[in-house]
Amino acid sequence: MRSSGARCRPRLRGGFWPGAGIFAAGIFETRPETAWATEAAKPSLWGDLQNTHDLVGLSMFTGLVLFATFLALLYLAQRRRWTNRENALLVDLNEIRARLDRAETFLAAEPHIVVAWGLNGNEPEIEGDLNLVSDIPVARRLLGFGSWLPSAQAQRLESLVQNLRERGEAFRVAAVSLNGHHVEIEGRAVTGRAAMRIRDVSGDRLEAIRLGESQARVIAELDTLKAMLDAVPSPAWMRDSSGELDWVNKAYVLAVEAKSAGDVIARRIELLESSTRDASAQKRAENSIFRNKSIAVVAGYRRSLDIVEAPHEGRTAGFAADISELEAARIDLKQTMIAHARTLDQLSTAVATFDRRKQLVFHNAAYRQLWSLDQAFLDQNPTESAILDQLRAKRLLPEQADFRAWKEAHLAGYQSPDTSEDVWHLPDGRTLRAVVNPNPQSGVTYLFDDVTAQFRLESKFNAQTRVQGETLDTLKEGVAVFSTDGRLKLSNAAFARLWRIDPKDLEDKPHIDQVAELCAALCPDPESWNVLRTAVAGLHDQRTGIERRLTCRDGSIFDCSVAPLPDGATLLTFTDTTASVNVERALMERNQALIDTEKLRNDFVHHVSYELRTPLTNIIGFIQLLSDGAIGPLNPRQTEYTGYVMKSSAALLAIIDDILDLATMDAGETELHLAPVSILGTINAAVEGVQDRLAESALTLQIVASPDIGSFVADGKRVRQVLFNLLSNAIGFSAPGQTVTLLATRRGNDVVFKISDQGRGIPHDVIAHVFDRFHSNTIGSRHRGVGLGLSIVKAFVELHGGKVLINSAPGEGTTVTCVFPCREEPVVEETNAAEAGKPRIPPPQPGQSAFS
Repeated sequence: MRSSGARCRPRLRGGFWPGAGIFAAGIFETRPETAWATEAAKPSLWGDLQNTHDLVGLSMFTGLVLFATFLALLYLAQRRRWTNRENALLVDLNEIRARLDRAETFLAAEPHIVVAWGLNGNEPEIEGDLNLVSDIPVARRLLGFGSWLPSAQAQRLESLVQNLRERGEAFRVAAVSLNGHHVEIEGRAVTGRAAMRIRDVSGDRLEAIRLGESQARVIAELDTLKAMLDAVPSPAWMRDSSGELDWVNKAYVLAVEAKSAGDVIARRIELLESSTRDASAQKRAENSIFRNKSIAVVAGYRRSLDIVEAPHEGRTAGFAADISELEAARIDLKQTMIAHARTLDQLSTAVATFDRRKQLVFHNAAYRQLWSLDQAFLDQNPTESAILDQLRAKRLLPEQADFRAWKEAHLAGYQSPDTSEDVWHLPDGRTLRAVVNPNPQSGVTYLFDDVTAQFRLESKFNAQTRVQGETLDTLKEGVAVFSTDGRLKLSNAAFARLWRIDPKDLEDKPHIDQVAELCAALCPDPESWNVLRTAVAGLHDQRTGIERRLTCRDGSIFDCSVAPLPDGATLLTFTDTTASVNVERALMERNQALIDTEKLRNDFVHHVSYELRTPLTNIIGFIQLLSDGAIGPLNPRQTEYTGYVMKSSAALLAIIDDILDLATMDAGETELHLAPVSILGTINAAVEGVQDRLAESALTLQIVASPDIGSFVADGKRVRQVLFNLLSNAIGFSAPGQTVTLLATRRGNDVVFKISDQGRGIPHDVIAHVFDRFHSNTIGSRHRGVGLGLSIVKAFVELHGGKVLINSAPGEGTTVTCVFPCREEPVVEETNAAEAGKPRIPPPQPGQSAFS
């Protein structure tokens, strides 16, 4: 650099300036020309011009001298400055060379490699000891990081170098080369260039790197632990040496309802109660772990916490697990176990549980009763061996030739993971089913069931099965049982005989399809056999029985009955009903003839009744005309005779009306004209029709009803006819001086009429026929009738949807009860002008209730 600078600077040799020489040469060259011009110009004009030229030349010379002097002075000043600058640069150069020497000395003190990349992307410059990373010292091999580093570290270093070159991101990593050298790789941007330095580390530096890595790993692990603690739902915290909080997780912040962890630490918000913190501080002072279960308020709720605080080197870490649900589950489990124990005490199965030490830990009442063991002995939690010895002494164990070997084999169940089952035949004749079930917590549980009755029932069942088979074989009906897969499971001899099937064809348990084909030879009825196939082998939501009649080619008739069995099988029964069907046909024909005869009789009665009604109506009209005196007065005898004729005609008309009503009901043509019916008005109308008969019979009619009993929806004419017939019947069977009672009341949603008399009563054998048509029994009274009144009553009441009840006993009178359903809410009837002239109901007698 020094020689280069010397070449670039101009130098003056001997203090001569080249410009001054050039200037002087110009002067000397100009003077000869001027002299020649002066000598040549002779005239004066030329003399003046020559003087002027001399002045100009002199002026120019003077200026040039001054200019040269200024330049010389300037040059000298600049030269002095350049000399000083050159000396300063020489000093800097020497200093830089010294620093370079020192840097080279320092760099040579340890092996390293430096790689520098230029800004224009040229090949990098590599300097250093290449043997540091590879046994083959090739510069190009250095940039192939995978050739001297493990793959994971090579990929990471490649990414770091790329970020350094593209974005100038510095890095420093430690690595171990494939040849075992520990190196430190550092990259940074220097004066706009990317540089990477690889140096060997050993000794204290290697230890420092290892400590740094260990510290980074510990910090990462601590951060991971804190992140994990932040993720758990249980509060966690750390305390410093003074016992103050210096870190809490998110769950702690939520538990104390604070804004953030910093807020908790700043405000010193404690989750635990003071007594718990004092106990923890005492354990911390003893440098021991604190464990306790305490109650704390977590997010506004009292929760049960399992608290652990562990001190370590002056600091403390704590954790609180919410065990509220666990405590509740433990309580529930305890209660469930108690309930299970109580339940097991109610079982007839003997239950005993032994732990891994073969000691009794639980038994129910059935176990104590089965083996007749003393409760005090069982309360001592004896071993199973002691229990077996005691049972053997009582001869309550199966007889064994080698009891010791049997006992060892029995106790081997403690080591078996599988459940075993055995049958014990006791000397007293009992049979027990013993089940050994290993417990998950070690030990075993024994279940003993007394199956003596079961074995006996099984024996009886087998005997009953044989009896059943013999019984089926003796039946005349063909029986076939098909299993759930549609195959023949059981059949008797009559089945093969009825269908004329070879019994050998049924020995292979054929399917229902094959059986149907065998039977179709006698009864070719595809539809019926399809129905039977579906009933036996089809899939049904609900299995129901089927009955079907089959007609055979030879004229035989079989009744088939399909019945589902509880085990899923299907029972088919075939009965030869040829004879009974023939009899049934004869009876049906006879019955049809009787029905036609009855219809003809009803039609005749209906027709005759209508034919009788017309002349009878005329007779009644003429009698009324004679009685009124419109065609002339009648003498007393004539009036008496017309009265008799009038009564007889009216009675005959009532009988004809009853016959017509019954005929209409039999034909199904009777219609009810429903409308609101006043109960009191209907009673008054019915009573009005029997007033004359009451007076003639010297009877008293007592009506019991509430004035506000209201009305109900019915056919008023038919209700009045029912009450009239019942009152007429009661009057006819009552003796003079007796009382007939008509009671009307409401009972729930029904209207009830009761007509009672104090007559002779009805014998029990007659009560069953009182509602039969044309059945009349005077029972020693003067009442005569055709036996239609009560039939009409029952028919009309049942037509309303009601019912008729009769209660009577000889000598105690008769009570007939008619119950009509009420179709609307009761309303209070008001007395109107139309009812003003009707007979009113007498008030109840003193001491008598108006209701039944």
